Amino acid sequence: MAPEKVTPTPPGAGPKRNVAMPPARDSYRQYFETVVVGEEDDALRDAAFRLRYQVYCIENPFEDPADNPDGRERDTYDERAVHCLLLHLPTHSWAGAVRLILPDQNAPEHSFALQQVCTDPTIFQPELFPVQEMGEISRFCISKEFRKRQGDWLYPRSNEPEQREHQRRIIPNMTLGLIEGLVQISLDHGIYYWCAVMERPLLRLLARLGIHFKDIGPLVDYHGHRQPCLIKLDTMLTQVQTERPDVWDILTDGGQHWDRLVSLQSGRSE
Repeated sequence: MAPEKVTPTPPGAGPKRNVAMPPARDSYRQYFETVVVGEEDDALRDAAFRLRYQVYCIENPFEDPADNPDGRERDTYDERAVHCLLLHLPTHSWAGAVRLILPDQNAPEHSFALQQVCTDPTIFQPELFPVQEMGEISRFCISKEFRKRQGDWLYPRSNEPEQREHQRRIIPNMTLGLIEGLVQISLDHGIYYWCAVMERPLLRLLARLGIHFKDIGPLVDYHGHRQPCLIKLDTMLTQVQTERPDVWDILTDGGQHWDRLVSLQSGRSE
């Protein structure tokens, strides 16, 4: 199914920035780097598993530490997942991680955790839930220990009002690098839709960034009450550009990912 063609609002058409501040992407890149884990990057994949253990087994009681005795949180979906890490540059510490689970080509109806917990009719309609072009966002995490220490060392101290304002804008948006990583992974693997089973607070945070997932049915019981949802990649980026051009600049790496997406979709429609 070929996605509808979408033309983004020109980046310069958004709200004018304060001339005293650098572009959001430039400020963000001073502190964070998105690291997509390649197939042969065993050390980076191990770092993602260890960070997940910290978040899901120690900081939150989602997974039993006894099931992960080596200090690495893993499951069967990792065999079909591509991982991304968020590196905090000033301390060279891993701040967060996320993975995108790719569809199971041999059994697409069993590709994602969402399909196991959601029974809404939407997921059985290929035109609405195109599994072969979809990835599931999972294990989206920022370390609580990292967040609570941000006042001490996450950002360097500064007496400059402009610099403090740059930091204030970026602190709530540590997730942006992980989302950019998901965009990169999607383009690398021919993924044009995302699905997820998310907590409502995370969905509200994403909505403030201009990212509006569409609910699939009611809440489900999956590590607590969570919402099955989906979003189309080009539609998401277009809406983000309209609502939050500063965020769009980060998620597309200054438009590079968008240009690549447009090129890929053009090739698919020919």
